[in-house]
Amino acid sequence: MATLSFFYFGSVIVLTALLVVALRNPVHSVVALLVMFFHIAGLFVTLHAEFLAAVQLIVYAGAILVLYLFVVMILNLQQDDSYQRQVKWGLGLGLIALAEVIAIISKAGLSEEPVRGTTATGEAAETIAGNTEMVGKALYTTYLFPFEVASLILLVAMIGAIIMAKKGIMGPEEK
Repeated sequence: MATLSFFYFGSVIVLTALLVVALRNPVHSVVALLVMFFHIAGLFVTLHAEFLAAVQLIVYAGAILVLYLFVVMILNLQQDDSYQRQVKWGLGLGLIALAEVIAIISKAGLSEEPVRGTTATGEAAETIAGNTEMVGKALYTTYLFPFEVASLILLVAMIGAIIMAKKGIMGPEEK
């Protein structure tokens, strides 16, 4: 079953990546990119990397794709498309997406229990921590200093961008 789901997600990812490049309408390309992002997240779920799947959806489908869509809308490309033909395609794609959501939810209910065993000394091993818990522990213990440095760098960059955008924020300009 894992191999079948991998080939499904992989083939849809490759197909939609080709559609992103091949479609002439930029809005359709963005929609194909959205489908690709969701399938990449589904591939992460099949690999038991739920945290990466959530980050994939939040960062790429939620933020980056919105920026792409804003750029497409700012370009204001004028095309006379007939939207009556798209209702059938939208209904079909919506039903496929609904079937995928139902399949993912039903598969989530059948997940395996965490592996329990014994250590080399014969003691009972604790339950294996979840993916998100391990990332959080590593981020706030081992990588705390680089994490804080990165946040300070981003803060300085944001303040610099605000200062550069608002000419005169520091007082009257001198010529």
